[in-house]
Amino acid sequence: MSYCEEAPGHPWHGPYHDNEYGFPIRSDTRLFERLMLEINQAGLSWLTVLKKQAAFREAFEGFDLDRVAAYGDRERKRLLENEGIIRNRRKIDAAIENARRAVDLRERSGSIAAWLDEHHPRPKDEWVKIFKKEFVFVGGEIVGEFLMSTGYLPGAHETGCPVYRKIARLNPPWMTPA
Repeated sequence: MSYCEEAPGHPWHGPYHDNEYGFPIRSDTRLFERLMLEINQAGLSWLTVLKKQAAFREAFEGFDLDRVAAYGDRERKRLLENEGIIRNRRKIDAAIENARRAVDLRERSGSIAAWLDEHHPRPKDEWVKIFKKEFVFVGGEIVGEFLMSTGYLPGAHETGCPVYRKIARLNPPWMTPA
């Protein structure tokens, strides 16, 4: 059964499927949040991440890039002790390092969305190579889901799904020629 068939009506997956998954995102904060959630999902279910999403936003101060990039030992310790989030040292370290890298990327390109646009369109395998040069703790599944969930790669919804038509009206990057 596909996500488009399973998610509707589910208390966690339903709202995510209907209002977030595959919708184009332009905000640096939201793009960084989505990448960090995808990284935290590695080895776990997406349901676990969805249930912890609000706690992640609070723990990472709204995923403000500059704030997270400035985190040091005190903030790392605070995050590792926060029972509301996934307390994996490698994933927390990746969030901090990726915030630093995203700040640098923003300075070079103007925004994360602008950086994504500079590299669009590309097949997934090329995206993975680019992401591995810019970020840590990213692989094929993380990059693919991040790009599908933010509108840069197709595949988030089946063509017969009502949400697919809603997203198509927003002209996501994957529907836009180079």
